[in-house]
Amino acid sequence: MSPHLTPILLLIASNVFMTLAWYGHLKFKSTPLLIVIVASWGIAFIEYCLAVPANRIGHAVYSAAQLKTMQEVITLVVFAIFSVVYLKEEISWNIAIGFALIALGAWFVFRG
Repeated sequence: MSPHLTPILLLIASNVFMTLAWYGHLKFKSTPLLIVIVASWGIAFIEYCLAVPANRIGHAVYSAAQLKTMQEVITLVVFAIFSVVYLKEEISWNIAIGFALIALGAWFVFRG
């Protein structure tokens, strides 16, 4: 697979796991916090197993700043989908505009 595409796909997968680790428990508020923390660590381990290779592979073709920017934009997209589909929360205009401004910042990072 392309060294340009592989890190993107790995970062998308890693962000799905990290979003689940950080926010998935919000639907289970009666679950004791210690259990939630341990479960989140387990999920986050999978995330690390995807994110670390993504950055290692990606650094061959992207700068560290580009990889971090890519990570943040992917995080926002995954989170937006997760919050609407799983948490049943709406994305308001001010949130959408804020996310768009972050994406605009990403455009500047990759521009040159």
